[in-house]
Amino acid sequence: MIRSLGIVLTLIGVAFLFFSLFQVYETPLELNESASYYAANTAEETGSANLVSAIVVTYRGLDTLGEVTILFLTSSIISYLLKTKKEGSLRRFRESSELLKTASALLLPFIILLGVFIFVHGHLSPGGGFQGGAVLASALVLLLVTDPLYAVQSRLLSLIESSSGFLYVLLGLSGLLFAGGFLDNRVLPTGRVGELFSAGLIPLIYILIGLKVGTELSNLLSVFHSVQGHELKEDEGGMR
Repeated sequence: MIRSLGIVLTLIGVAFLFFSLFQVYETPLELNESASYYAANTAEETGSANLVSAIVVTYRGLDTLGEVTILFLTSSIISYLLKTKKEGSLRRFRESSELLKTASALLLPFIILLGVFIFVHGHLSPGGGFQGGAVLASALVLLLVTDPLYAVQSRLLSLIESSSGFLYVLLGLSGLLFAGGFLDNRVLPTGRVGELFSAGLIPLIYILIGLKVGTELSNLLSVFHSVQGHELKEDEGGMR
């Protein structure tokens, strides 16, 4: 009874909070000072056709670095907590159909190519490092669904992840030495807006973010996959 009453009171409090916010909310009719500056100057200062990417990578680059760091810490913590001993390779999995095997063989290269395209063109079109990295990780999902016994190269993923993060920070520091500040993309020529080789460091940073995010998500998938295989093996041993 007391628990139910507490839930009801909490819901009433949350409803009152949202109602109060709704009463004072006013739809802005014009951009604020920061947004006006970004809209007027981002393309000229960064050379990026995608203003969102330019803002995320340069003006608010520390936020992006923090988000990547949080994802890295999450991946590391989950890997540590779910670490299991890999003894043997026998696992009870259902054999994949020939249709799935054939389809995955055809789709896998295009999925990887799409992920690379998204973060390489992040300064020109919607998308970027996080989206492209997620697409790359989905390729591993397809591999594991098609072949549950697929051996994930965790060491290679860790090497790519750590190297990408190190180079990301290194490029950011280069902005302090050769441009106007940390993660300033004008270390390289900004070029002409709309061209592939433009926007200074933004394409390179997005490539590193895409690789880092893709490998971090892939590491998470490999950990969950190894835990599942370990549990299935224990179940198999208990049934004997």
